[in-house]
Amino acid sequence: MNETPKGSRLHVAIFGRRNAGKSSLINALTNQDIALVSDVPGTTTDPVYKAMEILPVGPVMIIDTAGIDDSGELGSMRVERTRQVLNKTDLAILVIDPAAGVAQPETELAAAIRERSISMVAVVSKADLHAPEPMAITPWEEKLGVPVLPVSSHTRQGIEDLKRRMIQAAPEHWEGQPVIGDLLRPGDTVVLVVPIDLAAPKGRLILPQVQTIRDVLDYDAYCVVTKERELRVALANLKQLPRIVVTDSQEFSKVAADTPPEVWLTSFSILMARHKGDLDTLAAGAKAIESLQPGDSVLIAEGCTHHQQADDIGKVKIPRWLRQAVGGDLDFHWTTGGDFPSDLSRYRLIVHCGACMLNRREMLYRLSIAREKGVPIVNYGVLIAFVHGILPRALKPFPSAGMAFET
Repeated sequence: MNETPKGSRLHVAIFGRRNAGKSSLINALTNQDIALVSDVPGTTTDPVYKAMEILPVGPVMIIDTAGIDDSGELGSMRVERTRQVLNKTDLAILVIDPAAGVAQPETELAAAIRERSISMVAVVSKADLHAPEPMAITPWEEKLGVPVLPVSSHTRQGIEDLKRRMIQAAPEHWEGQPVIGDLLRPGDTVVLVVPIDLAAPKGRLILPQVQTIRDVLDYDAYCVVTKERELRVALANLKQLPRIVVTDSQEFSKVAADTPPEVWLTSFSILMARHKGDLDTLAAGAKAIESLQPGDSVLIAEGCTHHQQADDIGKVKIPRWLRQAVGGDLDFHWTTGGDFPSDLSRYRLIVHCGACMLNRREMLYRLSIAREKGVPIVNYGVLIAFVHGILPRALKPFPSAGMAFET
């Protein structure tokens, strides 16, 4: 990976009123003019995402949002989109306009941030023009429940202090568990079965494969990469059996047949489900496939948009396997990218992709919505292993997920 992928960056969202100085603050944090700045309130109308490096914080995804005080019919829609950004926010920065102070828009947003257990940092902007007295800041801090730092994007007053606060406030485990490293011992051999994905540009592997390779190396293990047709020969050439074989989910059946039963076997999609979300919930969701009936509604959710192949996994293969499992047709619905319905009441099952392009916060939010509505959710890798009858084996490296499936 030449660049940290979007889903592996700390998502930092900037909130505040129109013309509070949000875009100017982004430019000051990044030392670049990446956000459009204007004296006209409401310049930013939709969330704007920018992958950046903020030293010494590291790789982040900065999200510039519309004003939380926007008004009118369109303004209400913009405010709703701003609030939806909370679903993927790891760290929130609330920008206070010194002329407006802290009132209902700020306290309501702060309450929503606390409700989602999101870390928050608060600043009062334009300190070079309207430096607030400490006595004025104290009531704001009491209302918000966090310290308020005066900053100036023009003179850079307080910017370095803000970066330090961001480091301190960033959630400790926002990245989730390692992709595979905690399953390995130094010196272990991992065999990765990597079919050539026609949707990936020539010369590249898809993201979960690359992340797994990097994690294997980070944990001082050895990595053997082969295509599905060469797995049997690759295993025969090893002096000792590997610790684990990881395969593309679509090759589960063939790889399971070629992998000795004493060797752990799982898929890239299952590894990503654990890394980005909650594998136990997804494993438990597989049981719902057994109770599906013809005509039931199923949501298939993908976190990215990609060019569809003739035998696309989400559009063709998974619907075909589910129809075969239930013995009839089903009512399929699809969402892609950042779209995910808030009303899930119509669905009997949600099938989610591996979420390699989503950050962990957003995937956990989607899982929580499914649990709250009582809708079983499963991901591609778990579903594919289930319909091919090898899910217990694929979950063997993950005892708690295996128990969730069995119960």
